[in-house]
Amino acid sequence: MAQTRSGPDRPLVQAVRSELEAAGDPVKAGPMQAYMKSDLPYRGVQSPGVKRICRDLFAAHPLATRETWDATVRALWDQAKFREERYVAIALTGYKLYREWQDLGSLELYDHLVTTGAWWDYVDEIAARRVGPILRGHPESVTPVLLLWSRDNDIWRRRTAIISQLGSGEAVDTKLLAACIEPSLGRPEFFLRKAIGWALRQHARVDPDWVRAYVNRHGPELSPLSRKEAMKHLR
Repeated sequence: MAQTRSGPDRPLVQAVRSELEAAGDPVKAGPMQAYMKSDLPYRGVQSPGVKRICRDLFAAHPLATRETWDATVRALWDQAKFREERYVAIALTGYKLYREWQDLGSLELYDHLVTTGAWWDYVDEIAARRVGPILRGHPESVTPVLLLWSRDNDIWRRRTAIISQLGSGEAVDTKLLAACIEPSLGRPEFFLRKAIGWALRQHARVDPDWVRAYVNRHGPELSPLSRKEAMKHLR
C-alpha cells in the first residue's frame, strides 16, 4: 500500500488566517498592495504585526514532522488569499524549531516558493536566508543546483542564484558568484541587473579588490545599473 503524504496542520493554517484578519487595517491594505504591485490583496498587517502573529502561533502549534511542516508551508502559500499569508509561510520555513530541516531536502520547497512567488519581496528572503545557508552547509551538492538556476529561463531562479551568497561574508565562493552572474550579463531585466550589482556591492565590503577587478574585466558587459551598484562604496 502506498504511503499517504502528511497533510498540513489545519488548526495552524486557520489560526494564521483568523489572526491576520483580526489584525488587518483596510486603510493600509490598499497602499500596501499598490506599493508591492501585488495581484494578491493585503489585509493591511505591517511587518511587526506579522512577526507577532508568527511568534505566537508558531509557539502554540509546533509541527511534529518534516512532512507536516512542508505541507503547512505549502498550504499557507498555495492557498493564500492575502499576501501576508505568504509572508507567514516564509517565516515558518525559517522558524527555530525547524532548523534541522534546512538542508538539501528543502531546496525543492524553496524552488517552488521562488518560481510561484516571482517577486522580489518573496525571492530575496528565500535566496539570502534559506538557500544561502544551505549552500554554505552543503556546497558540493548545492553549487550544481545554483549553476543550473543561473541559466534557467525563469529570472527568479537566476536572481536566487546570483544573490544566494549575500550573507556569506568572507566565505563567498567567488568562482560560484562569477559563474552565477555571467549568464545574466547583458540581460535586460531590471531584477537581474539589480541583483548583479547588489551581489557585487555586498562582496565589495570584504573583498573590494576582487570586485574592482571583476568590474574592470566585464565593464562593457555590465549594465550601467549593475556597475553603479557594484561600485557604490568603492573609489
